[in-house]
Amino acid sequence: MSYKIAVIEDELPIQSMYRLKLERDGFEVGTAFNGRTGYDLLETFRPDLVLLDLRMPEVGGDELLARLRSTEWGASMRVIVLTNISKTEAPSALRFLHVDRYIVKAQYTPSQVVAAVKEVLNIKTPLDKAA
Repeated sequence: MSYKIAVIEDELPIQSMYRLKLERDGFEVGTAFNGRTGYDLLETFRPDLVLLDLRMPEVGGDELLARLRSTEWGASMRVIVLTNISKTEAPSALRFLHVDRYIVKAQYTPSQVVAAVKEVLNIKTPLDKAA
């Protein structure tokens, strides 16, 4: 089964890096560069999981997440916040919007982010199956 991942990130080099890394691991990837285009992507692409930046132009990630959680189709969508904002500086509303994981970009390698995606989606790697 091919899982669909949405990467909503305004910094194009970072967006491209995660897209490439996820595609190499077999994921189908859709991208958007702000919360407004991100919402449109989520509505049509319907990913299994969203990698969501918080600070973006036009509509921030927290606003997008609030809008997503208010929909029937997005209420339970898996979300990993992927940002450089520490948890203590994050918008307080995030506490009520359920995120599966909160990752500070500077503290994780792309491979660690992909591992977190697989963990949240409960995808077993060949080594996990053997164990």
